[in-house]
Amino acid sequence: MTSHAKHGSTMTAARNRLLYVTDLGYEAKGRRYCDEDIRLSGRLREDFDIALCHPLDAARLMDPFDAVVVRNSGPVLHYQREYDAFLALVRESGVRLYNPPTGRADMAGKQYLVELSAAGFPVIPTVDRGEDVGRLPHAAQYVVKPKLGADSIGMEFVGRDGLEGLVYGEVLVQPRIPFRYEVSFYFVDRDFQYALYAPRPERRWELERYEPGAGDLEFAQRFIDWNTLDHGIQRVDACRAPDGELLLVELEDLNPYLSLDLVEDSVREAFVARMKASLHAFLGG
Repeated sequence: MTSHAKHGSTMTAARNRLLYVTDLGYEAKGRRYCDEDIRLSGRLREDFDIALCHPLDAARLMDPFDAVVVRNSGPVLHYQREYDAFLALVRESGVRLYNPPTGRADMAGKQYLVELSAAGFPVIPTVDRGEDVGRLPHAAQYVVKPKLGADSIGMEFVGRDGLEGLVYGEVLVQPRIPFRYEVSFYFVDRDFQYALYAPRPERRWELERYEPGAGDLEFAQRFIDWNTLDHGIQRVDACRAPDGELLLVELEDLNPYLSLDLVEDSVREAFVARMKASLHAFLGG
């Protein structure tokens, strides 16, 4: 028995240590990664011991931590080789990674949009082969996106004639839909937290609170369930088509920006509490 115990003192329970991965210097259009991660990591510090690091430093710093939490780390394509090496080391060492690297959506590239489209899910019609272009509805323009793209990097618009000269394999093609607005649904561990939308399509990151109906939530939950990611944060991005139907734009399951500065205090508090609970469960209680 220690001298502290003899005097009636109690030992402080060990706290889990988290390496919080973020690129505080990344300049994203319409978003301030640094503000969100400084505030969110500060709240997590109430329950965990936290250290912040740049994504390029994570591999060599992660060993003494109980888990690595990837947040606003910027587009992986800017450091793809280093990220692939980081994932290989995570799998080899058994380090817990949050979100786990088992997602089937954006963290694995955008091939899932082709697969979901072919399977009849409510997504923007998507193909990745020249022989399948005929399956796309007629549109004035088409969107060509790299399968490993992010933040609209490498995206271009072409007419129908322009589809014939594309080099397929690493790109996907979708009709450019004149949608009414974009809406995002935010989840922790498959549980819905809140929704935000951009009422002006030309201003993607000028977001306002959105009150989803039962059909909206069923739509978003369908993709969360499809992804089978038991732990972590996901964002379902959709657009409202002219006929009123919601169509999936992307399922972000790697490092979705959360726009926490735009929600009410009560919603933000509930999100933080749910994320803490998720991390505690992820770490084994």
